Amino acid sequence: MRAEPFQIHNFIDGEFVEPVGGNYLDNIEPATGKPYSQVPDSDAADVDLAVAAAEKAFADWSRKPAAERSKILLRIADLIERDLEKLARAESIDTGKPLSLARSLDIPRAASNFRFFATAILHTETEAHITDNIAFNYTLRQPRVPLYLLSWKIAPAIAVGNTAIAKPSELTPMTAYMLCEIAREAGLPNGVLNVVHGTGPNVGAAITAHPKINTISFTGGTVTGRKVAEACAPLFKKVSLELGGKNPNIIFADADPDAAIAGSVRSSFANQGQVCLCGSRLFVERSAYKDFVDRFIEKTSNLKVGDPLDDKTEQGAIVNKAQLEKVKFYVDLAQKEGGQIAVGGSAPEAINERCRDGYFFQPTVITGLPVSCRTNREEIFGPVVTITPFDNEEEVIGYANDCDYGLASSVWTQNLNRAHRVAEQIHTGTVWVNCWLVRDLRVPFGGMKASGVGREGGEEALRFFTEPKNVCIAK
Repeated sequence: MRAEPFQIHNFIDGEFVEPVGGNYLDNIEPATGKPYSQVPDSDAADVDLAVAAAEKAFADWSRKPAAERSKILLRIADLIERDLEKLARAESIDTGKPLSLARSLDIPRAASNFRFFATAILHTETEAHITDNIAFNYTLRQPRVPLYLLSWKIAPAIAVGNTAIAKPSELTPMTAYMLCEIAREAGLPNGVLNVVHGTGPNVGAAITAHPKINTISFTGGTVTGRKVAEACAPLFKKVSLELGGKNPNIIFADADPDAAIAGSVRSSFANQGQVCLCGSRLFVERSAYKDFVDRFIEKTSNLKVGDPLDDKTEQGAIVNKAQLEKVKFYVDLAQKEGGQIAVGGSAPEAINERCRDGYFFQPTVITGLPVSCRTNREEIFGPVVTITPFDNEEEVIGYANDCDYGLASSVWTQNLNRAHRVAEQIHTGTVWVNCWLVRDLRVPFGGMKASGVGREGGEEALRFFTEPKNVCIAK
């Protein structure tokens, strides 16, 4: 007899509860193409319960001393580190991400996020001004009330005294479910964190339209982000949108070749290219182009595509079947637009019996495309990169900016003056020089153009999740 898949439940008011409607969706493991759990198909009724719980918990949590909130968040960080292996395995199964990547990067970073904001709230400053010797002004920053959050955004929100309502992606819900278990064990009061699983149309729309939720923080695609903004604008909600990217990766001829090759392969294909910050458009100075492309292709072709649970795997599975079909569509489109497949371009040979029906695609490098073509302008979100030669700074800056997105970019050069000049002129929220994905939570993070609205990270995150209030006292 076939065992029933494990059921994930919503987390509301400190308890795991079934969705009001009793409906569930299959949660598919990308590596196998088969369901391994079920996730609630919640709706507005579940959101109402979460809002009521968050509203009830807000009064006590928002007034709790920062030191006490900090202690609980630090305990959450400790428990994440304790359960690192279990969480990493769950994320790998849930997303198709290589286990080694989840273990070395994603789960440790989650713990670091909670630890950072747990201590940051102990060192915040309040602005104060003497106004023309007639008054004294100071600024209070107070929690805003329940929030719509995803993943790492929970940490700064609850750190400053908010209660939170999160809707994880229905495609990858397991680690959010496990975080709720950790939060409860850490002693987070009931109702401070509430997680409602389900689809965007059923749950996300109910959250963005709810009159008692006045702050929305969304991470996802640009199309959905536009809908979130349209829903929130008439209600005057505070909104932060972290959206898509089509990030340029610029390699000058004077770059350290070994560092540029290693860094570019990593930035192109980390998590099968399913990172919004991946550098999917490579621009290489013409005098270095042939050598760079040859070495880049060689290193790409040696990446091991395999079962995400195998420690030797460097490239796992695409997150779902629809995304796999999207990747295939753009590879076909690139060839119609005149591109040549230098390596990859198709699904790999059978990996093993377990992964026979999984959603795998080889790391793919495409050359010969015009900068203005669709493949070079539209987000693919998969293991597909294009490489284009350039002749000078002015030309490559134009190439880099010839895109609707503006999330991140990388520049590889040993000329410090050039690094500063180019970084200043590229229209992206983050510019990495001679590195990629080096993150410091103290600095602002966010995109330009169609890559999003608002800045988070460090003090910006603490400011976003609080409401400034000026107090003016006459002398």
